[in-house]
Amino acid sequence: MLTLATTTPGEPEIFASLQGEGPSAGRPCTFVRLSRCNLACTWCDTAYTWRFEGDNRPHRDDLAFARKANQIVLDESGVAARIMALGQDRLVITGGEPLLQGAALARMVALLDGHRVEIETNGTVAPHPALDPLVAQYNVSPKLKHSGNPAQIALIPERLAAWAADPRATFKFVIAEPADLDEVLALQAAHAIPPERVMLMPEGTASAVIRDRSRWLAPLALAHGMRLSDRLHIHLYGDTRGT
Repeated sequence: MLTLATTTPGEPEIFASLQGEGPSAGRPCTFVRLSRCNLACTWCDTAYTWRFEGDNRPHRDDLAFARKANQIVLDESGVAARIMALGQDRLVITGGEPLLQGAALARMVALLDGHRVEIETNGTVAPHPALDPLVAQYNVSPKLKHSGNPAQIALIPERLAAWAADPRATFKFVIAEPADLDEVLALQAAHAIPPERVMLMPEGTASAVIRDRSRWLAPLALAHGMRLSDRLHIHLYGDTRGT
């Protein structure tokens, strides 16, 4: 069984859209958003996947979500059928933290036909051995100090080294201010991450904020041989579910 986020109560967040960020930006995809996360980013734009009533971990919006309305459990075959009905050939599995449900994901992905599978992960959880061979691309987003997560749980050296050694993994760092790049450069040097596999993405859930931050982030990416990621879905649809 898989635990998913919802778009509305009782309706799983499974939808077709254009990938908005990372190395596949602009590509048509089917998205599956899973529920639950082992981290708690203060600026998380999908807090409805983890900050349920009774969870007092800090978040800038200080919202708590009813678990029953924002979480649904479905069997793997039902999820696979919904994915195939959307008719795309690329699947993005996101969250929350998808790799917390690795065994169930492996069973679900094995039921698909002809899908290129991307997984978006915070980089703290090792892929399940049955899932890993089925994944074409990992979009790894390690959480920097400004996320509010302690480094000892958000930046696990052996996991970062493993991702750096996996050519399927692209690193996507969320940047809120120019000084955040110093932390990126330190992690890149410590784990021998090739700069061409590093993407810098402005933090923000409003189009104007993303544009403003991109203006000073672009020359930093250029200077260090890194890639700049936009947040296309925010410009197109705003900060909404199912997009």
